[in-house]
Amino acid sequence: MSRWSVSPGTLVLVIAVVLGLLMIGLALMWSPRDFLTRRLATYLIAGSETFNAPQQFWLRTGVISQKEYSSPEYLVLQKRGWISASNAACSATSGPPPCWEMRLTPLGIGVLHDWVPAKRAATQYFSVPVARRQLVEVTGIVKEGTVADVDFQWKWNPLNEVGAALYAGGSEYTSTVQFVHYDDGWRVVESGVRKGHQSLDDAMKNASPTQ
Repeated sequence: MSRWSVSPGTLVLVIAVVLGLLMIGLALMWSPRDFLTRRLATYLIAGSETFNAPQQFWLRTGVISQKEYSSPEYLVLQKRGWISASNAACSATSGPPPCWEMRLTPLGIGVLHDWVPAKRAATQYFSVPVARRQLVEVTGIVKEGTVADVDFQWKWNPLNEVGAALYAGGSEYTSTVQFVHYDDGWRVVESGVRKGHQSLDDAMKNASPTQ
């Protein structure tokens, strides 16, 4: 037997050490974000500032147009007894007749008191945060090179009594957003970041009801 011969046990140990070092090297070279899985897509979408931005409902009191008066949101608030309206002369900015004088009822003031401006005026325009998006699931990923289309479903979660009235149905929506693979891994395309790609902001604006 040659003095340079290696026992089978030692050879196995050397191979194991080499493979271990290779795996460590690969782990250092590759980021978990290099592999676009549904789990990663869920994490990136749900953690996005764009996705988590609350939905704002803008309420105008004073003289409003027929278009505003007949909007679904105003009809819901009237049905709840939070606002009331009467015929009014149109102003220069309210549009063609008919126009309406919109007021908060005492019940409406109680519901909306946190957002009604402290300084009362004949005409007021203020926002109410009513809902926040909840990601239901990522339903599919189609990759082509360094770009991927990700399909996902989401719904609105009401934040308060006004949101519960406006989003009472709990409907779910389907959107498609693009991801791009950068040097540090996959990223969801945010609003206005990359021209020619479906951003998360656009994906939610163009959402369709889930069938």
